[in-house]
Amino acid sequence: MLGYFMEGMIPELSRVTSVLTSWRADFGLALNGLAQNLPTRDFGTSPLTRLSTSTTPVLTPHIAARWFPCRLQEYQVIGRHLPSEANPTPKLYRMRIFAPNDVVAKSRFWYFLGKLRKIKKANGEIVTMNLIHEKRPQKVKNFGIWIRYDSRSGTHNMYKEYREMSRSDAVDALYQDMSARHRSRFRDIQILKVVEVKKADDVRRPYIKQLLTKGLKFPLPHRVSKPKSGKIFAASRPSTFF
Repeated sequence: MLGYFMEGMIPELSRVTSVLTSWRADFGLALNGLAQNLPTRDFGTSPLTRLSTSTTPVLTPHIAARWFPCRLQEYQVIGRHLPSEANPTPKLYRMRIFAPNDVVAKSRFWYFLGKLRKIKKANGEIVTMNLIHEKRPQKVKNFGIWIRYDSRSGTHNMYKEYREMSRSDAVDALYQDMSARHRSRFRDIQILKVVEVKKADDVRRPYIKQLLTKGLKFPLPHRVSKPKSGKIFAASRPSTFF
């Protein structure tokens, strides 16, 4: 009975195999046609063609900021109005901008300068721009940040404190915190001032004060021990929770 059933199933299996083969061929042709008809906007090639080619695409800063978001960095941007006969030596304006890259830093600089001094990119120029690095990146510090942000009901001023390794890390934590607690977006938050709080008595927020307790200890509930020898098998099951 089983042999008869298998003999009857062989033609059906061959028919199913032929159908699947034809579908795979049709799908391959459809992918090729889709790859040829897709718009070539970012890299000059379609996504399917880009995967098959071995050439390295040109990654612009705009595409890098959108596809590969990175942590914030601190930039110092100095700009001025374009020199003219009436004012051959315009006044210089300096700003500290926190942005993921130099393109966003320049954009934010022109945004704030246009709001404060009515100078825009068309009639101004950037004299210099440099990246500011933390002097002591291995030391934990307390930072106080004054901000102004726009919510759905109005404009608010706020002071927050963070315990991080650098100024840029503190501002990055600020954006994450504001996004989680107040649904604030990047463009709605303006950093007014970032100051390192050096004295423990000057710390205001309780969630930072609790970390300044002398002799503070944290439990280690999950400890993974490294093998001391090259043994593959153990006689007893290890326990990592104490």
